[in-house]
Amino acid sequence: MYLDFLVSVPDVPGKIVRKHIKETAYIDYEYDRPYDAVRKFNIPKRTTIGKQSADDPSMMYPNQNYLRYFPETELPQEKADFERSSCLRIGAYLVIRNVIEDYRLGEMIGRLFGKDGGFLLDLAAYSIVCENNAGQYYPDYAFNHPLLTGGMMVYSDSKVSSFLSSLTDDHISSFLNGWNYKRNHRERIYISYDSTNKNCQAGDISIVEYGHPKDDKGLPVFNYAIAYDRTNREPLFYEEYPGSIVDVSQLQFMLEKAKAYGYRNVGFILDRGYFSKGNIDYMDDCGYDFVIMVKGMASLVGSLITEHKGTFESSRECSIRSHRVYAKTVRARLYASDKKDRYFHLYYSSAKDSAEREEVETRMDRMAKLIASCEMKCMAFPKSFHDYFDLVYDKKRDLFLFGKEKTDVVERELGLCGYFVIVTSAKMSAKEALDLYKSRDQSEKLFRGDKSYLGNKSARVYSDESVSGKIFIEFVALIIRNRMYCHLKDEMEEYVAKPNYMTVPAAIKELEKIEMIRQMDGIYRLDHAVTARQKNILKAFGLDENHVREKAIDLGKALAKTKPNTTKERNQDGTHEIHEDNRD
Repeated sequence: MYLDFLVSVPDVPGKIVRKHIKETAYIDYEYDRPYDAVRKFNIPKRTTIGKQSADDPSMMYPNQNYLRYFPETELPQEKADFERSSCLRIGAYLVIRNVIEDYRLGEMIGRLFGKDGGFLLDLAAYSIVCENNAGQYYPDYAFNHPLLTGGMMVYSDSKVSSFLSSLTDDHISSFLNGWNYKRNHRERIYISYDSTNKNCQAGDISIVEYGHPKDDKGLPVFNYAIAYDRTNREPLFYEEYPGSIVDVSQLQFMLEKAKAYGYRNVGFILDRGYFSKGNIDYMDDCGYDFVIMVKGMASLVGSLITEHKGTFESSRECSIRSHRVYAKTVRARLYASDKKDRYFHLYYSSAKDSAEREEVETRMDRMAKLIASCEMKCMAFPKSFHDYFDLVYDKKRDLFLFGKEKTDVVERELGLCGYFVIVTSAKMSAKEALDLYKSRDQSEKLFRGDKSYLGNKSARVYSDESVSGKIFIEFVALIIRNRMYCHLKDEMEEYVAKPNYMTVPAAIKELEKIEMIRQMDGIYRLDHAVTARQKNILKAFGLDENHVREKAIDLGKALAKTKPNTTKERNQDGTHEIHEDNRD
C-alpha cells in the first residue's frame, strides 16, 4: 500500500536502487549485505520502500517498509485542512454501531487500544460498508460517514499504516481471550472449523509461502482459519499460519487452542480435508466429538456403500424431505486399528446422481478423445489416465499404440454417483448429522464474505506486523458482519416471499441511502423519512424510524462540536496544536 503523500528519497549512498517496471520507477532500499561463506561474496538484501514521483525524481510515495526502516521521519497523521462532506450516510453506521453495542465491542477494544479503539472499529466498519481493505481509501470513507473515532477525526492513510504496524500479538491475544472468556463453556456446542488462503503483495512477510491453494495462480499465499460456533452463530477465534502447511497438519494445533480457550464440551464439524488417522485419534484423546464429510467415491466408504446399496434409496422411511435425500445409518470402524465403532450415515441424492454421472461421462469422453489423438506417437500420460484406461505401447515402450477403457473401474465409479457419507463419533440420526454438517454453510458464507464482501482476498501489506494487524481488524469486521447476516436471515424467514434486499450487501446499499445534510446554519439534519424497505431492514436489528431520528439529532450535535477545517502545527517540544483555519 503506497501512501498518498510525498517524502524525499532517502539520502543513503550506495543503498538506494531504482527499479523500473514499465513506466513506474520503484525505490529499493538495501537493508543488509550478509557474507556468503560458500560463494565467498556479499549478497545484498533489498526491499521496496516507495514509488518515485512522476514529476520530481527526488520525491517518492512511501509504503509501510519505508515506515519500518526510516521510523524517525515525521508523517502526517491527520488529514490537514480536511473537509467533511455536506451529505453524510448514516444508515449502515447506525446498524454497525448497534451491533458493536450489543457485543460491547467498544468497551473491550477501548480497554486494549485506548483512544485508538474507535479508529480500529472505524476501519472494521469501512471494510464492511465499502467491501475493501485498502488503507489508502479509508479517508474517502471517512469523508462521507460518521465515525467512532474520538472527535470524528478524519485520519490519513499514513495513520492507517502506522496503526496496523502498532498492533501487537499481545493486543490480539488479549482480545481473543476476552472474546472467548464470555462464552458459556458448559454449553454443548459444535464448532465448525475451516480454512482458506490469501494472496499477499508480500515484502518481508515470513508466513507467505508457496503452498497448495485451491485456485493456484502460482502466487505465494498464507493460510487463515476460523473456528465458528454454529450453535450461537459467532466466530470464536482465528489463526494464521504459513502457506506451505496443509490443513490436515494444522488441525491438532487448533484443537489445542480450543482447549486453551476453555472449550471442553464440544464437537467439531470438519471438511474432508482434515481427515486423517492421526487427527481422529487426537480428537478421541481430547474427548472431542467430530462430524466429517467423506465422498461416496472414496475408497474408505466405497465398499460400505456397495454393501448397503439398494436397501434405502427408495424407502420412504429413509427419506429426509428437508434435504431431498434418502439416508441410512450403519456402524463400522474407520480403519483396522480403530478403537471403537463410528456412525456412518449413508446418503443418496438423485439430483446429485445425475450431475455426477454427467461429470464422469464428460471426463471419460475427454480422456478418450485425447488418447485417440495420440495414437502412433511418442506420448506419456499422467496417472489419472492409467486409472481408467489400459494404455498399450510397442515393445520398446516409446510409441503409444492405443488405449482401452477399464469398463469395470468406470462402472464402479458410475455406481457410486449420487452417494455421500458423513462420519460421526457420537450416536445421532442421519438427519441430525446432515443438519449439523449443513450448518457449515454459515462458515462457508463467512469465508466468502471475508474474501468478497470485505475485500480481503489479498492482504496488500508489506510487513509481518501489518499483516497481523489487518487480519485482526478483518476478524473484528467478520464478527460484526456475521451478526448482521444472522439478524437479516432470521428476519427473512418470517417472510413468505423472500425479499432480495435482506442480504448484507443489499441491506447496506439501502441503509446508505439514509442521509444527513449540512444546512445553512452548519448543522447536519436528517434529509428525508425512512423508506418501507429501510424500516424492514432496521426491524431485523430491533431498530425503527424513531431510533434513526434520535440518533440523527445526537450526531448533528456531535458533528457541530467538530472542527472540520484545521491545520496542524508542531511546537518546539514536539507536540501538536490544532488551530482553526480562520476564513472570511
